[in-house]
Amino acid sequence: MSMNDPLGDMLTRIRNAQMRGKSTVRTPASKLRAWVLDVLKAEGYIRGYEEVTTDAGHKELEIGLKYHDGTPVIRELSRVSKPGRRVYAGAREIPQVRQGLGVSIVSTPKGVMSDAAARNANVGGEVLCTVF
Repeated sequence: MSMNDPLGDMLTRIRNAQMRGKSTVRTPASKLRAWVLDVLKAEGYIRGYEEVTTDAGHKELEIGLKYHDGTPVIRELSRVSKPGRRVYAGAREIPQVRQGLGVSIVSTPKGVMSDAAARNANVGGEVLCTVF
């Protein structure tokens, strides 16, 4: 796994940790990752996250995963825009996930937000990932 796609790496770490039923997972800290986690938290997909510093002095984000009756709350987490193929959508074209049951996370000029927030703010942007 190359680190050309730090966000994709974080999403994979979350998926892998959930498959193992872990309560937390760590990922190297970055602004973009924190912004995406802010949306996941606001939408109720994770318990939250905090910035921690490793013994080596690297900053990491420790993400609290969320389960319901032992099943991960996040059933599906997919990267949409990739380093090799960026996906942009105007405010009106932002895809709905599972008829609105899921959330697209969009990086807009007004910040990283959910598809609903982007439509409300009437801004489009890069569709980073979808979560269901």
